[in-house]
Amino acid sequence: MTITAYSLSVQRAGRTILHPTTVDIRPGERVGLVGASGSGKSTLGHALIDALRAAGTGVAHVPQSPDEALDPLRSMVFHWRETEQALGLAADDARRKDLFDALHIGTGDLRNRPWGWSRGMQQRFVIAMALIGSPDLLVMDEPTSALDPVVAADTMDLLDTYLKTRKTALLLITHDLGLAARRVSRLLVMDAGRIVEDARTARILSTPETAAAKALCAHRNWLELPC
Repeated sequence: MTITAYSLSVQRAGRTILHPTTVDIRPGERVGLVGASGSGKSTLGHALIDALRAAGTGVAHVPQSPDEALDPLRSMVFHWRETEQALGLAADDARRKDLFDALHIGTGDLRNRPWGWSRGMQQRFVIAMALIGSPDLLVMDEPTSALDPVVAADTMDLLDTYLKTRKTALLLITHDLGLAARRVSRLLVMDAGRIVEDARTARILSTPETAAAKALCAHRNWLELPC
């Protein structure tokens, strides 16, 4: 069933920062939400998450930095158990092993606190936590911006492989057109709190129609980035 949220909008201090917007994503679809800084990407992402959760849709969020998801004073196993409990799931070592193997973090010591793991492993751990409940939609907001390009590419490759056989859809929020170009089949281009272009990735990259999309595609150096 298509995931749909209607007429999402956000006002702050009497000003509309997200104009009424409807978002629909098919099961298993890979969608990129792109735009310049301040265009409203993250605002739309948070509004979408809130609306879908209120409607009972399974949606998980991966923030930009693992610092936003992990308490430096708590062990990794504490975070894992807290996530299982929050989702109402019984502890399942096989499920954890499956996710850890898929994201190549099986060598990490769960007794450690986050700072005992590398940044790349921390972010993969956060992604694994987001996938525990097999959500209908995984929303990732600039998920690799805190990682070096090689680690970022490896992380996204592992996630792509894991999701291939599952119906979890992906919404990738990023200003990095190179990342989106390689990872999604459809792009939503935002500008000034509105989606101004919605089309297949290849079409927007080859023939952008709006000023916002043309500006994003104008600098072709993103073609050289590995992720």
